Amino acid sequence: KQNSTKAEQVFAEVAKAIREYPVDFRGAQLLTGSQEGSFGWITVNYLLETLVKFSFAEKWEHPQDSEVLGALDLGGASTQITFQPGVPVEDRNTSVFFRLYGTNYSLYSHSYLCYGQTQALKMLLAALHQGSSSPQISHPCYPEGYQENITVAELYDSPCVRAPSTASPAQVLRVTGAGDPAGCSAAVQRLFNFSCGAQRPCGFNGVYQPPVRGQFFAFSGFYHTLHFLNLTGGQSLSSVNDTIGQFCASS
Repeated sequence: KQNSTKAEQVFAEVAKAIREYPVDFRGAQLLTGSQEGSFGWITVNYLLETLVKFSFAEKWEHPQDSEVLGALDLGGASTQITFQPGVPVEDRNTSVFFRLYGTNYSLYSHSYLCYGQTQALKMLLAALHQGSSSPQISHPCYPEGYQENITVAELYDSPCVRAPSTASPAQVLRVTGAGDPAGCSAAVQRLFNFSCGAQRPCGFNGVYQPPVRGQFFAFSGFYHTLHFLNLTGGQSLSSVNDTIGQFCASS
């Protein structure tokens, strides 16, 4: 949206490269958030063979009594949730229908823009800046002893954060880590509004979402973060929280 000419050049180069691959290439284009979420859902369930099971004879069959998994995709700019609810989806903007290997799937899928890992951290830092009366910012999520200088212009260079009218773009902010896991958790939670109102169920920020159902497979940013902390072996939630707390409190 910022530079359509450059975007088209990127797509042209991508198309040129992929046409060399032995696949039925049908063009490169931007995905909508719903497409990103639902295609991730297909990928996860295809790889886990909950949609179809392949044999060594290159035949496929429907897996018996296999429950499809929901998909949680944490990107840099957005995050997606896609799953098969147990009730009809009330909002057609979040409703996705697929027919895969002879079976119909009615899904709920939504993409939360600005709640990807990079942009959420930017929103968090902006909130800390706006809550401080000085250019010194104590960041509860950064380790104790960490220091970083950033200009106001660099902080507010994204459509996900809006600079206050009094902000000076050239001002340098000095960010120091506090290593405070409880403070970090509280600060991050303030980025979300979990009150839904009486009308219908929601995920957060008032976005409609039917009640979650079944098991979920979390990937992308979820995986990379937990892999770094050696937490991809099926550890309990309490073990995950303990490890994260210990890491956040380190210098």
